[in-house]
Amino acid sequence: MIERVEYLDELKRWKDKNLIKVVTGIRRCGKSTLFELFIEYLKSTGVKDNQIISINLESLDYQFSNYKELYDYVNKKITSNNKYYVFLDEVQNVPEFQRAVDSLYIKENVDVYITGSNAYLLSGELATLLSGRYVEIKMLPLSFKEYVTAFNGNNNYQQLFLDYMKNGGMPGNIDILKTNSNDVDKYLDGIFSTIVYKDIMSRNNITDKMLLESVLKYIFDSIGSPVSTKKISDTLTSKGLSTSNHTVENYITAFIESFLIYKAERFDVKGKNLLARDYKYYVVDSGLRSYLLGKKSDSDMGHILENIVYLELLRRGYKVYVGKVDDLEIDFVASNRDGLKYYQVALTLRDEKVLERELKSLQKTGDFYPKYLLTLDMDLEADYNGIKKINVVDWLLNGDKD
Repeated sequence: MIERVEYLDELKRWKDKNLIKVVTGIRRCGKSTLFELFIEYLKSTGVKDNQIISINLESLDYQFSNYKELYDYVNKKITSNNKYYVFLDEVQNVPEFQRAVDSLYIKENVDVYITGSNAYLLSGELATLLSGRYVEIKMLPLSFKEYVTAFNGNNNYQQLFLDYMKNGGMPGNIDILKTNSNDVDKYLDGIFSTIVYKDIMSRNNITDKMLLESVLKYIFDSIGSPVSTKKISDTLTSKGLSTSNHTVENYITAFIESFLIYKAERFDVKGKNLLARDYKYYVVDSGLRSYLLGKKSDSDMGHILENIVYLELLRRGYKVYVGKVDDLEIDFVASNRDGLKYYQVALTLRDEKVLERELKSLQKTGDFYPKYLLTLDMDLEADYNGIKKINVVDWLLNGDKD
């Protein structure tokens, strides 16, 4: 197993705190494995086997028709005043699961951990019922730094990164890549089909699979570019797939809720406010994009690189926006409690005109927040009046180097 150090450390920090620990993320991104790693850690600290109650609710071994059956099953295993650690994997599969979770949470000797593969988990009644009583840990597929650890001894980071751009970071890909890389698409097809049929079509009562996939392909093909529901609707209608803005909007919401895509809002750097149109979307994993788009996926390496940087900023705990400065754009404005950071992403900056263009928007921000140029160029790092140029592979492995 690849140790997901950052996520594991986060679970350790929240251990025994009076909060429900909720791990969310796309299917097969490693949530169940994270629980296994954390359980190993608990045992290493002296927690006994009978104090750990772990249930994978996608397994046929655990079939509960309602929340009461789930609660009763767990409650019967709590037989003393010792501390119990309850792990409920893919808990959304149990109707009204939130009632069982809440009832377990209020027990003083129970520490509750749950996972889910749909943002619905933290919407509606659950959010109301558990308001202020949970902490969400948002899990993504492997970062490049984690990906590299799976190929111990291979220090050709540039080649590994090119493979990562194409194959993505789904943990299950690793063994396949080491044995027969031609099977990667079969593995990704299984993930994709489960998400489309189980998490999207079934949950949202969608019947037109062709239209659904067409909308998703359009978004996957447009990562890093402004997208509007009207433009998608008009384009698909012109190709004979009649649809409406409302339908496209509903599909996009379903994609976001299943963690297939992420929406980046636009941020007016000078006005310090969000803009209500021309959103950009990024895909959760470049391997899924390669699978869905086929050969066409290799034609836009610049936006794939941008997608990888976007996800990495999310991993590092930032809220990430697309920046607007007058009539210019900054790829990413990363915000946290310490302030802002600005990032421009480009495959290469060897062309002076490209370098000048990328610098221009950063120079116009009118503030002194950190600014970075991330590129695949192997040149030595450079500094342009406080704007740092860093090789993106180095940045992914070592951070901003402030």
